[in-house]
Amino acid sequence: MTNKLSDKDKKDWQNFLESSEKLESKEFDQVNNKIISESSIDLHGYTLDEANKKISEFLENCYLNKVKKINVITGKGMRSKNLEDPYQSKDLSILKYSVPEYIKNNTELMNKIIKIDFESVNSPSKGNFDIFLKTIK
Repeated sequence: MTNKLSDKDKKDWQNFLESSEKLESKEFDQVNNKIISESSIDLHGYTLDEANKKISEFLENCYLNKVKKINVITGKGMRSKNLEDPYQSKDLSILKYSVPEYIKNNTELMNKIIKIDFESVNSPSKGNFDIFLKTIK
């Protein structure tokens, strides 16, 4: 792949910048004429406390912004150093299991949620899960 832009590409870009043409929103479904609202968060590298705080803030923000579906990426926990520690839970010390458990036990967060995809959480081949949010009334 070349890093150089052709003169035509530069001219097309300049014409676009100078025009009043608008790009279509990727969050708009042309077929059904409704807004599709999804968001994603990657919690790789966070500690349990950091991940819980981050997911709380993110979920709250998504709810207020009328996001319908959140994809939470936690990883599978295969490289977690917690697996080697006999004093820690092998399940709840791994984000894949602890984050959904934290959400499930938080009444304030659960009041904003329709469903957590626990099937994905419990799947050994998945390192992510979805949360479906209620609509603000």
